[in-house]
Order: sequence, then structure tokens, then C-alpha cells
Amino acid sequence: MAERPAGERTEQPTERRLREARERGQVARSRELETTAVLLAASLTLLAAAPAIVVAASDLLQQALVISAEQVRDEGIVGAALRHDAFAGLMLVVALSLPIMIVAMLVPMMVGGLVFSGKALGPDFSRLNPIAGLQRVFALHGLLEVAKALAKFAAVGTVAIILLMRMTPEIVQLGTQDVVRGMSHGAWLMLVCLLVLSASLLLIAAIDVPFQIWDHGRNLRMTREEVREELRDAEGRPEVRNRIRQLAQERARRRMMQEVPRADVVIVNPTHFAVALRYAGGGMRAPRVVAKGKELVAARIREIAQANGVPIYESPPLARSLYFTTDLGDEIPAGLYSAVAKVLAWVYRVRAAASEGAASPPAPSLAPEEIPHEV
Repeated sequence: MAERPAGERTEQPTERRLREARERGQVARSRELETTAVLLAASLTLLAAAPAIVVAASDLLQQALVISAEQVRDEGIVGAALRHDAFAGLMLVVALSLPIMIVAMLVPMMVGGLVFSGKALGPDFSRLNPIAGLQRVFALHGLLEVAKALAKFAAVGTVAIILLMRMTPEIVQLGTQDVVRGMSHGAWLMLVCLLVLSASLLLIAAIDVPFQIWDHGRNLRMTREEVREELRDAEGRPEVRNRIRQLAQERARRRMMQEVPRADVVIVNPTHFAVALRYAGGGMRAPRVVAKGKELVAARIREIAQANGVPIYESPPLARSLYFTTDLGDEIPAGLYSAVAKVLAWVYRVRAAASEGAASPPAPSLAPEEIPHEV
């Protein structure tokens, strides 16, 4: 099987990609669903409120006509009547518009959810490019929009012809009715036609909603390199991770070196390994490792110990055993208690001799059985 081009967008968008698109206001939206819902809401509202509208409009007209000729000359009476009629008309418009506004706000959230993005409100000057505009028109998306427009025209036109054929007898009968009844019947026929024509767009909306969801996901697809790049960013680039690890090791090494002057003894190899031990007694069950290292780190531990008067005891087997069997802050293994106790006893004698001005006692020698290979 032939491999796909590296730049081909074949991978599904990641959560980060979807989140960033949502922050930019890019979510799936179906204009066909929104338009159909608003038209249906408007036609149903008008059908349901038609009697109330007629009554309210008649009341407004009657109230406007009851002002006498003498009252017309009074600016206060005329102004109050105008304010009353304007407020009543405004309330009528609000009552009719409120259901439509609610539908217009709620229906878009059915597909893409509630989104508010300040980035989407910013100017996009790329849309002013005529070449890009022509490319959008003749691209797949533009052709699909043209196809939807033709489908809507065909659906609405077909339903309109059928309605006209079915309602022709009733339309003809309007001329035989009195004015009031004819106007009422004609308005009812117009509202029914609006409702049926709006409902004819439901099929287009039912097709457009899944298409818009699919098209939104297709536009957000990523190349394999983009997915790998995002994973590297999420996990941290190798060079950044290495640098962070180096900085952490340097900080830990500095903290470790600060503990060397407080150690009781430093056991060395003599040059390859160095382990600093401290035993405070009391709550400390056994001596703890406060610093350890090899090669250059071991040499630095020796330097700090010498500068601060910390006794240095040379025992390659003991130094290696402590280095490989303990971590910083650990107590020494039980198998080394005897050997370390002998070293600490020597340390205490050295300190006592130094305080009395006497010569330091010789360092003790450790028997091989005191330093087992497995501890």
C-alpha cells in the first residue's frame, strides 16, 4: 500500500486543537437549522397570536380616534395619548418578537454549544482579499453552498406550487366574502402558507446539521507531524526536559554540599567515591547519608570536608558499599552497623583529642567480614 503524503490531514483533531478552535469561535454551526427554526417560530407565533394581534390593533386604532377636535389642540392630551399608544405598540412588538429571539439564541447552541469569543469579533482582513474570495466560491465548500441554495429553491418552489394548487378554491372564494371576513381568511391562508413553507426546509436542515459537524471536524484535521509536534509540546521537548533535569540536579547537588560541613565523617575510596554520614542520636536510629558522589563530586565533598574540619576515613570497601546501597537521606543498612560504629567511635576520639590538644588516635582498620558484599 502506498504511503500517504506527510502533509495530508488524515488525523483527528486533538483536544487541544478543538479547545483552541473553540476559543477562536470556530464551532459547528448550521445556518439552515437556524433559519428554519426562526421561520417556524415566527409563523407559529403569528398563527397563535393572530386573534390577540387583531384585538390589540383595533383597540389602539379606536383609542387614537376617540380624541375630539378640542383635545387635539391640547399638547398635553395629545402627547399623553401618543406616549400611551407608542408604549402599547412597543409591548405588542416585544410580545411577538420575544419567542423568535429566544429561538434564535437557543437553536445555535444545539449544534456547537454556547460560545463567546472576543477573537471572533476582531477584524479579519484576509476576507477582503478578492483572490481568496474567488477561491472560496469555487472551492468544495462554495459549491456545496450553491447546491444547498438550489435544493432550498427546489423544495420551497415545489411546496409552494402544491399549496397554490390546493388553496386555489379558497383563494377564489375570498372575493365572495365581505371585507372583514375576507381579510381575516386571507391573513390566515398567508400564515398557513408561511408555516408549511418553513416546515419544507426541515429536510434541508436535517441534512445540513450532520454535514456541518462533519465539515467542522474535517477542517480541524491535523497532519501526523502536527500531532507529533503537539505531543512534544505537551510532554516537553527533549532539550527542555534535559535542561530542567540538569538544573534540578544542580540544585540538589548544592543542597547536598551544604550538608557536608554538618557531617560527622566522610568515608572515601579514597578518590573515586565519597559518602558523608551524620548521626545525631536521639530520634535518629542509625547514621544517615547526607551527601555522596563519585569522581568530581567525590573530590568536591572531600574538599568541603577538609575545609570544615570534618574527619575523613579511607576505606574503599566501606565507601563503595555505602555508595551503592543507600540514597540521600537513607539510614545505613543494618549489615554495616558494626563497621560504621567503629568509624564513629574513632571520630569521637579524634574530637576529644583535638579538644584536649592531644595527638589524634590512629584510624581503625576494618576486617573484611565487617563489610559484607550483600547488605
